Amino acid sequence: MENSSSDDDGDPSGSLTIQPSYYRITFLSLFFLLACGKTVHDLKMKPFRVAVSTKTLSKVVPAAVTKKVKKKKKIYLTFDDGPNKGTQNVLDIVQQENIPATFFIVGEHVFASLEQARTWDSLQAATNIELCNHSYTHAHNHYERFYENADTVVKDIELTKEKLLPDNNIVRAPGRNSWRIDSLHYTDIKKSKVAIDSLQNAGFIVIGWDLEWHYDPKTFTVMNTADELLTQVDSVFNKGKTKTVDNLVLLAHDQVYKKCDDSMQLREFVKKLKQKDEYELSLVSSYPGVMKLPDSLKIKTSSANIIPGQ
Repeated sequence: MENSSSDDDGDPSGSLTIQPSYYRITFLSLFFLLACGKTVHDLKMKPFRVAVSTKTLSKVVPAAVTKKVKKKKKIYLTFDDGPNKGTQNVLDIVQQENIPATFFIVGEHVFASLEQARTWDSLQAATNIELCNHSYTHAHNHYERFYENADTVVKDIELTKEKLLPDNNIVRAPGRNSWRIDSLHYTDIKKSKVAIDSLQNAGFIVIGWDLEWHYDPKTFTVMNTADELLTQVDSVFNKGKTKTVDNLVLLAHDQVYKKCDDSMQLREFVKKLKQKDEYELSLVSSYPGVMKLPDSLKIKTSSANIIPGQ
């Protein structure tokens, strides 16, 4: 007499339950046959596809990360009144530190002495700089009288252009912080407005400044250390007190840097400025709103912009 028994793993309904091990055996067999040269067609089996949702892929393959490049704030170093005592020291520092700088030239100073003429030659031969117009007589330092006659002002500026800078129309008015660039019109002393307007009408681009490195007019020494000036630069940017957002024109006078101590402060300022990654040094001709000069009109430059840290 046979004993009937039921297996705990059996199917009470009599149907066959396929265990996970069966799938492993099937796939192993399939791969074995394929390895022996059998194709899906030979096996009379339909190819199978694995559907993977895009959501799953997005989890497996991370999206490309785009790093946003922060826009740098531009600083334009400008030096007035050269060629003068101290101009050569300024030029040496600019060249050795490999930074761009703009020199605003007084016409009479080029012809004032043999030393100043040699300095003018050095300026013309230098790279990374540009030379712009700062009048011929510098108003003989009698500014109020000078600006009373607009024709006199225009003729004075035109004389330096004719003799020294025939291909450059960028001007800084002597003794005046005035601007005539594209839509930027600003006159610090209203009595000078007619004369400054006349310069613009004559085809000149007038550049002022946002921050001045002050000096003692009696001793011709700087009144602020490099660190103090750098703090001022940061403050002007942070308070939004530049004429154009994220662009700062710094005015300095090269006759101030005749002495070793003052030259050292200039060098220190430049070095520390280059270390600040948020700033970029540029030439005045690249200031927003200034008309781009044709290549034939540009002073020789190996690099219009310098990357901080070089």
